[in-house]
Amino acid sequence: MLYIILTIILIILLISIKQIDEYERGIKFQFGKFVKVLKPGWHIIIPIIQIAKKVDIRTKAVDVPEQDAISKDNISIRINAVLYYKIVDSAKCIMAVEDYKYAVSQLAQTTMRNAVGTVTLDELLMERNKISEEICKIVDDASDAWGIDVENVKLKDISLPEEMKRVIAAVAEAEREKQAVVKLSEGEVEASENLAKAASIMSATPGALHLRTLSTLNEISSDQSNTIIFTIPIELLENMKGNIEKKK
Repeated sequence: MLYIILTIILIILLISIKQIDEYERGIKFQFGKFVKVLKPGWHIIIPIIQIAKKVDIRTKAVDVPEQDAISKDNISIRINAVLYYKIVDSAKCIMAVEDYKYAVSQLAQTTMRNAVGTVTLDELLMERNKISEEICKIVDDASDAWGIDVENVKLKDISLPEEMKRVIAAVAEAEREKQAVVKLSEGEVEASENLAKAASIMSATPGALHLRTLSTLNEISSDQSNTIIFTIPIELLENMKGNIEKKK
């Protein structure tokens, strides 16, 4: 009989031992009332009278599902994100909210849609980090009552409709063409200024224009496939003819 009693006591004792790991905290209840937060180690939990719920306090990464949202300039987009948070008050996350994981996920989804609706598409694409920080702050403030600290929020993918992708591509192409035209015009202006300077120098130097003409002809004649047509004013030929007749 004594053996049976000792065996029962031993079984109850083994069942009563609750191990809390280093990355966990335990929430102890007695007769349904909160007693204290259990630190890492072994603890005796009397069956039926007491219960203990474990809470993982490590940083968690939550994938925020892809959401349909409309930007400030009425463009429909699909966006998703990843959220990092950790529990800083184990008692609150158990007693203040029924399912803190679901609550954080839903809060992040709602906040992300609202944040996207306050900015234009260009702002969303160019200031992604700033918008992520704003979402993180809003979710963190709202989840403080649950004992949760939101460490970071990162927007991952921003999907645009095919029509909008084509529009953005057309705008980018037009911008590149504009830059090319501007560069070409700047080059022409610079070339015209240099030509004007060269013409001014040549006009001030006797024989410079003739030397330049001869140099150009020399450059052209180096290629045997070119045919050079050198025009001479008819007046010059008549003048030369008259000089020859006078000599005779």
